[in-house]
Amino acid sequence: MTGQVNFDSHTSEVVAAAVLAVNALTPGYARGRAYSATDPAEQLRELAARTPRPRQASTADIEQLRTYAVRLREVFTAVDDGRIDDACERLNALLRDTLAAPVLARHDGEPWHLHFHAVDAEWARSWAAPMATGLAFVLGTPDHDRLGVCTAPACDRVFVDVSRNGTRRFCSTACQNRVKAAAFRARQRD
Repeated sequence: MTGQVNFDSHTSEVVAAAVLAVNALTPGYARGRAYSATDPAEQLRELAARTPRPRQASTADIEQLRTYAVRLREVFTAVDDGRIDDACERLNALLRDTLAAPVLARHDGEPWHLHFHAVDAEWARSWAAPMATGLAFVLGTPDHDRLGVCTAPACDRVFVDVSRNGTRRFCSTACQNRVKAAAFRARQRD
């Protein structure tokens, strides 16, 4: 037992993919710098590697996923602000718009397994529907407050806290270290 929260393997996987997509495809601030989200190629390669049937995403695919990622960010932000009802309403709209529905599928020599999109869904929807469903699983538990937005200055990247005690405040160790170093420097000046 690792002590980490694991909603279930599929849910944890698609929630992690949602974090990846939101952070790669939405502009804002990341680790103390403005982030334009204009070149998410590396993150999208990581996202594509998570599927047993990877395929190259077109520019149109990426732009469609970006529109879903903006809406997913709104869910994280609402949870982080304590607006759970708003987060659930936004997520319900996203579930409807992505046509998320459970379906058992078997392909590529794999056994039957659960998808939350039609097997023939276009690329962006085949990612957004399970991401929204995974977040719905999280919001439907007492652990919904595990979704968050980085509290470091000049960073608004999202995260899911899978730690044992559920007290994570930063999107990355880099942001945590930036804040600690700034606090140390401030103490030294005083």
